[in-house]
Amino acid sequence: MKLNELSPAEGSTKQRMRIGRGVGSGKGKTGGRGVKGQKARSGVAINGFEGGQMPIYMRLPKRGFTPRGQKTMSWVNLGRVAKAVEAGKLDPSNVTEETLVASGLVRNVRDGVRLLAKGAAPKNLNITVTGASKAAIEAVEKAGGKVTVTGAEKDTAAE
Repeated sequence: MKLNELSPAEGSTKQRMRIGRGVGSGKGKTGGRGVKGQKARSGVAINGFEGGQMPIYMRLPKRGFTPRGQKTMSWVNLGRVAKAVEAGKLDPSNVTEETLVASGLVRNVRDGVRLLAKGAAPKNLNITVTGASKAAIEAVEKAGGKVTVTGAEKDTAAE
């Protein structure tokens, strides 16, 4: 078999319909556009037009907004960190954002990693993250560990 001998299976492909090529072609004269009216003309775009009724995008309520400088943080819970330490995926003496990604706890760092307090904190955890909740910092310190917050927006408990 050679590349120049390849062809699609019989009946699997069809020639495209060439419109506006004479009455005998099956799509001649008006070219499948019907007769007259706005949609029969060229250069007409009526996206979102619903025949004069109020369009759906105007009927639905609009709420909220996205701030321009908003940070998108990845987050990880203490319980998942504890499970990873038990499984031997993480060394509790030095946990950073890079080691969290390497162990599979966080898929990607985005604008940083934020530590949240759901679950029990592992013993003697030394973790460096961009942000952490007050409850997470308290839980880690209660278990004999230390949280280092590197982010600009530090929580009041981290200072």
